[in-house]
Amino acid sequence: RSSWLLLAPLLTPPVPVITAPPCSLCPEGAHRFQWIRNLVPEFGISSSHVKVLSSPSEFYELLKVQIKAAKQRVVMASLYLGTGLLEQELVDCLEEALQKSLQAEGSSNLRVSILLDYTRGSRGRKNSRTMLIPLLQRFPEQVRVSLFHTPNLRGLLRLLIPERFNETIGLQHIKVYLFDDDVILSGANLSDLYFTNRQDRYVLLQDSPEIADFFTELVDAIGDVSLQLQQDDTVQMMEGMEHPYQGDKVAYCEIANRRVMEVINSARTRQELLHAKAFHSSQQGSSLLSQQGSPVARGLKSEPDTWIYPLIQMKPFGIQIDEMVTETLLTEAERDARIYLTTGYFNLTQAYMDLILGTRAEYRILLASPEVNGFFGAKGVAGAIPAAYVYIERQFYSEVCYLRQQERVQLQEYSRAGWTFHAKGLWLYLAGSDLPCLTLIGSPNFGYRSVHRDLEAQVAIVTENKALQQQLHEEQEQLYLCSGVVSPSTFEQPNRYVKLWVKLVTPLIKNFF
Repeated sequence: RSSWLLLAPLLTPPVPVITAPPCSLCPEGAHRFQWIRNLVPEFGISSSHVKVLSSPSEFYELLKVQIKAAKQRVVMASLYLGTGLLEQELVDCLEEALQKSLQAEGSSNLRVSILLDYTRGSRGRKNSRTMLIPLLQRFPEQVRVSLFHTPNLRGLLRLLIPERFNETIGLQHIKVYLFDDDVILSGANLSDLYFTNRQDRYVLLQDSPEIADFFTELVDAIGDVSLQLQQDDTVQMMEGMEHPYQGDKVAYCEIANRRVMEVINSARTRQELLHAKAFHSSQQGSSLLSQQGSPVARGLKSEPDTWIYPLIQMKPFGIQIDEMVTETLLTEAERDARIYLTTGYFNLTQAYMDLILGTRAEYRILLASPEVNGFFGAKGVAGAIPAAYVYIERQFYSEVCYLRQQERVQLQEYSRAGWTFHAKGLWLYLAGSDLPCLTLIGSPNFGYRSVHRDLEAQVAIVTENKALQQQLHEEQEQLYLCSGVVSPSTFEQPNRYVKLWVKLVTPLIKNFF
């Protein structure tokens, strides 16, 4: 019965594919990517505010330190919160920070907003909801827990598909963790595996109030169209808000689109005004500087050397900025440029595959070997998912070989005993450069789900600073160091055997994992 129900998602209507408009990149260094600010806000910062983390334990310890130090706001968006001891320790840190805020002189300022996915966060008797209810009960005025429910899971489909399988239809997949004006962008969820032995990527943006404001507003916007967790473990929508699966789907998606685009467009307008103001100040400063090195000029803020562009993808709401930017980056990458692309789940969209195979840049694609796939050893149908990924990988590799592109497009498999692999993103090295000037980091996996089904967010970090470029380069090298190059012999290994039924079913269900 479960195997049959796995095919139930095929009842959902397909989403039309819309490709990015043609776009020419400017020729000057890192600034060639300024075209992205035509779509999203551009945040100029100093590279000294960016720190690249490398390990799950470093990520976990930083979360605890940041929660305890927060005075104004804690905003956490994730797929789910786990139910183990490490996750309980995080909840305890939140409780401690909230209690301290209550005891502080004057009014209690700390606000905690948590956004999770409804289906994943409700899985099992003990789940994300039961972990957070004590906080809601104790601090009702300070804590908000929003549970996003995809509008595509409704009616007969919602009744038929069992727990776990219902997560294939669409999820809240954004991972952003911010504390006052510090922001952590990652692909990692709030679960013990991601704190111990599940490799991901993590970037800390320190003292970045405009970026923190943007992601606070984004999480608030999604929260407003999500179910609100109550103290008795029930959920309800905000008053007057369209329901995601009981209400009118078109109306709900239009409201969600409007809320999210308001955040993006208002931030973009704000940043453009700041840019104009900074430009006039710098003009004034250079004029003053020529007049005997005026102290007014010396007080001016230094020019940014790093730019952050938030890329949002919410195809259920008709928002596809991340897809447009990613496709344009792949399209415009020049000959002899190198793109290092990594995903824990190698299941690229047809558009991304066509661009990789049809453009001029060199590609080094890092993916999970079967043993480090998150589904390895899972029970039931899910246990066959690593084999499905092997089948997809082999088909792509065969296409690379057929087109004689093995030198230009290279696959590498991450393998590390006792670990699983969940890192995603890319690093772009311009032709002739040994260091990357751009990286994408966040939640998307470059697959069909990321583009069409789930809510996703990542940032493009563009930098001219050599020290930060070196940090990003070392991050890339550290991940690729644990990998081996894929060759025809890779697929002759016994653990690469794919059963016939998996080969037959994979084309039908590949858009759901």
